[in-house]
Amino acid sequence: MTVPPDLMRAMVLHAPGERLREEHRPLPRPGAGQLLLRVHACGICRTDLHVVDGELTEPVLPLIPGHQIVGEVVEAGAQTSGFPPGTRVGVPWLGGSCGACEFCRGGEENLCAQARYTGYQIDGGFAGYCVADSRYCFAIDPRLDSVQAAPLLCAGLIGYRSWRPARSARRIGFYGFGAAAHILVQVARHHGQQVCAFTRPGDVVAQEFARRLGAAWAGGSDEPAPVELDAAIIFAPDGALLPLALRAVRRGGRVICAGIHMSDIPSFPYADLWGERHIQSIANLTRRDGEEFLPLAAGLPVRTEVTIYPLAAANEALDDLRAGRFTGAAVVIP
Repeated sequence: MTVPPDLMRAMVLHAPGERLREEHRPLPRPGAGQLLLRVHACGICRTDLHVVDGELTEPVLPLIPGHQIVGEVVEAGAQTSGFPPGTRVGVPWLGGSCGACEFCRGGEENLCAQARYTGYQIDGGFAGYCVADSRYCFAIDPRLDSVQAAPLLCAGLIGYRSWRPARSARRIGFYGFGAAAHILVQVARHHGQQVCAFTRPGDVVAQEFARRLGAAWAGGSDEPAPVELDAAIIFAPDGALLPLALRAVRRGGRVICAGIHMSDIPSFPYADLWGERHIQSIANLTRRDGEEFLPLAAGLPVRTEVTIYPLAAANEALDDLRAGRFTGAAVVIP
């Protein structure tokens, strides 16, 4: 069906727990400081599942999800500079912040209480077009293909922010081996780290995938670590993994929780924490993360393994992510 020039196709969430509906919506217009983008690709992230399933409870509905957007600038609003029409840019999860609080002034806009998020309070990239605040967009390196680059904008950026506190670790464990871990293992191996990948028990496909990307060991999360770890990053949203990871790290080691949502953490003995072990959460991302990571990803280069879905199949993509039916990342293209 031909879409009129003043409309666009979009996949829209009307209520938590419902399927996305394919609709024709008016083409958005860029306001002051905003860019209108023609979407080339939009990655699908577990955070999208948390939004759609109602586990993140403050969406602005009706909502177009999707927060790993690569698009081409079509038009710039008033008082917008830096990205002329034709420029390819990336739009991440963090879509805006107040700019005035102590966190924003200190470069920690990821902790701003007034922050707004793409595909959550701001319409995202499961559509033909979107608008974004130019101050929170990133230039996409010409060495990066749009489809390959899309997962870097959340899986990559959150993974990188989670890895930074563990960059000095010699032996690091990843609990959950999805989009973020398959990007991060390439960064960790580049820095000489030994990676142990913990997957869903019995998931031999994911374990082989991890080994192919350079993991020194891969097994189920129900298996003990083969070596004492210096650090562990939990990507899977399963709180029961935290006590397991704590027992796997050495004294002085660090367990980093990378997800925006996690199920409740069960109680564990203080002895598992004792010995100056650390537990740390990672909240969102900052613009500095993008400025550091995206050039690194282009230069290594990081190769994302991508399963592509047409826009109309966004529900199928979310179902496949929930069920673990693909390795690597998924990307929707309009």
